[in-house]
Amino acid sequence: MKFKQLLLVAGICTFASSAMGQIFAPAEMSRQTKDCLECHQKLNPGLYQQWGSSKHYRGNVGCYECHQADADDIDAFKHEGVTIAILVTPKDCARCHSKEVGEFADSHHAKAGRILGSLDNVLAEVVEGNKGMITQGFPGGVSAAAVNGCWACHGSEVKVLPGGKLDPATYPNSGIGRLNPDGSEGSCNACHTRHDFSVAQARHPDTCGKCHLGPDHPQKEIYESSKHGINFFSKIDEMNLDNEKWIVGEDYWAAPTCATCHMSQTKNQPVTHDVGMRISWNNRPAISIRPEVADAKMGLPGANVPWQVRRDNMKDVCLSCHQTQWVDNFYVQYDGLIDLYNTKFAEPGVELMKLAKPLKSPVPFANKIDFTWFEIWHHEGRRARHGASMMAPDYTHWHGTYEIARNWYSKFIPELRELIDDGLRSGDKNLVDAAKALDTKLEEILHSDNHKWFIGKMDEDEAAARKKAAEEFRGRYKD
Repeated sequence: MKFKQLLLVAGICTFASSAMGQIFAPAEMSRQTKDCLECHQKLNPGLYQQWGSSKHYRGNVGCYECHQADADDIDAFKHEGVTIAILVTPKDCARCHSKEVGEFADSHHAKAGRILGSLDNVLAEVVEGNKGMITQGFPGGVSAAAVNGCWACHGSEVKVLPGGKLDPATYPNSGIGRLNPDGSEGSCNACHTRHDFSVAQARHPDTCGKCHLGPDHPQKEIYESSKHGINFFSKIDEMNLDNEKWIVGEDYWAAPTCATCHMSQTKNQPVTHDVGMRISWNNRPAISIRPEVADAKMGLPGANVPWQVRRDNMKDVCLSCHQTQWVDNFYVQYDGLIDLYNTKFAEPGVELMKLAKPLKSPVPFANKIDFTWFEIWHHEGRRARHGASMMAPDYTHWHGTYEIARNWYSKFIPELRELIDDGLRSGDKNLVDAAKALDTKLEEILHSDNHKWFIGKMDEDEAAARKKAAEEFRGRYKD
């Protein structure tokens, strides 16, 4: 067993209670690590200096303690008389950080590699890509768009070649949901960048920004334009990021970071590596759902943790700086935006796309409407929801609900009507029936309170009230 080997190498290993995790403290640097350093200090001076500034160095944890392997490990190879592996996985980190790895393994972060079978990956592999990147692990070719894009954040399935070498299509890769040869999921160095594993870096929003940015999940940009982000970047010297104890309201109070809200310690909660335990909506799908529903679908233990408990966890963070009324009212605003998005666009959109299915090409993204609907929920819809969750009004509105509405009314509905017309003219009874069903549902939705303005059927009382309000506004601000 690796762990037994480690004990022999370390000499001394101290364990705290399971609630605290494991504390690894070798009495001195191991002979194997010293041997590694004789060469790597010269060959890789940058890595050596990074490690030299780390707590691992100060705790006598070195190259061998992390990279040592058993002879029967799939990625093991002999190097200068010792058996090692290039890849350091969560299973390896768990020798000393079992609590953290256990929490991480139960999180959505660890499951991010499952994107390999998703619609997003179809885009990267087929629509955007080809099979032009040929490696030993992919003799039939693989899409460079997937390798350099999707897999770099979500994680690749690391393929091991003979002699313990790793296929270049799958490594280097620090995707947070990486599928490792030892069966573990995830990559600790997605956040704790090797080889210094700086806690200050892991607490900094820019670390999360490697993946949480861009058109479909711009949390980094949202954070930067929010009051929280403005405070952070203007008062970063007050954040105490490298302090061992980092409790919001005690060790810092200028601003929260991503880690503050989703992971870090409060006066009432310990650090957690399950980033879903303070989230009360899952805004990834087309229709927002409660997180325990998403956890149940993935077989995660979070299925047993209700959203109300998670919201209370997050409120505990907020209350370190804000009053109860402020926090409660924020959640009224946030829930209102989720309800608006779900009821006005997401739920009817899902229903309409289901009815449109017989009238489209069955090939994903072979229809213009596939792209339109995908961007409504996957890009604009997520931006609106994430913007509201982190209080960035421009992302909620102009990059969010405005773009949803613009594309819903100017693209999505006309494209549905085009499908209906083509189906009715087809002469195929099945297509005609499908077109009629879609048309009936579309008219029902357009005549609903949410959409009837579009067909000129706004209630007279509402139209009169809006006209009166507009006149009062102009009168109030006229020269």
